Amino acid sequence: MDDIPSPIPAKPVKFLDQLRQFIRSQNKAYKTEKTYVHWVKRFIRFHHKRHPADMGADELEQFLDHLSLHEHVSKNTQKTALNALIFLYSQFLKIELRKLKYNYASTPTPIPVVFTHREAQSVIAGLRAPYKLKAQLMYGSGLRISECLRLRVKDLDFGMNVIIVRSGKGEKDRVTLLPGKLIKELRQQIAFVELLHQRDLANGVGEVYLPHALSRKFPSAPYQTAWQYLFPALNLSTDPRSGKERRHHVMDSTLQKAVRTSIRDCKIHKKCGSHTFRHSFATRLLENGYDIRTIQELLGHSDVKTTEIYTHVVKHGGMGVRSPID
Repeated sequence: MDDIPSPIPAKPVKFLDQLRQFIRSQNKAYKTEKTYVHWVKRFIRFHHKRHPADMGADELEQFLDHLSLHEHVSKNTQKTALNALIFLYSQFLKIELRKLKYNYASTPTPIPVVFTHREAQSVIAGLRAPYKLKAQLMYGSGLRISECLRLRVKDLDFGMNVIIVRSGKGEKDRVTLLPGKLIKELRQQIAFVELLHQRDLANGVGEVYLPHALSRKFPSAPYQTAWQYLFPALNLSTDPRSGKERRHHVMDSTLQKAVRTSIRDCKIHKKCGSHTFRHSFATRLLENGYDIRTIQELLGHSDVKTTEIYTHVVKHGGMGVRSPID
């Protein structure tokens, strides 16, 4: 259950636990918490476990230079590290930093690798249940793997033919497509969830995890079918915070492994995986003439520049330009 925050003491003593508590007080996504803590740890270790309060801009510049010059990280990775450390100093420690001077990472952000439509269909065809439907959703709706696996029954709106993505990247909600081709399979999946949930209730369990304070605001919600995960795990597990036995959603590692196996069996020699379905979704929409702003909203990008990278994929694909040798 790697998307459920690990427990911390009510009055933490350890520095990193205090940082985690502060991040949670701002209702940031757990993924953001893990990212920030990861980079703060690396920063502390780089400076031989000195306390951040005893360091400042000089040490921060040294660390950012190291990432660029010695670890050859990408621009986005260096930027993520910088964001985490600026948060640490400006918001958590309340320490003002001068303007930083450091070597900017020169490794460019790579152009996304995408499947052709035939490749995507081949990979999906090579998957057995229950992995096939998940891959179809990632390709047909542009979902990230975490968004797909965290879907709850109530997030599917068959009347409007939309999927509501709750607390996506950046803790933002958005609406994306519900492919008509998948409606029958999705209804069957919901029927399976209902049967499984009824069995859990009969066995004295059946409560599902709800984020933040939702379980306190709506005490009956964790037992309702609508709040159950669309892709529940086969086995019950113990919540690390409450100690309660619950049925969580399936883990992303199992789906990723199945997709990698299918890619290998299809003899697709690209650096690709589960996330390639999302890249391919965006590229297909561009190829079909949909405008970049619509695609931005469906993908949930806060900046259109992030979406525009797919225009480079389309351009590299030729778009009607014939090579002289052809």
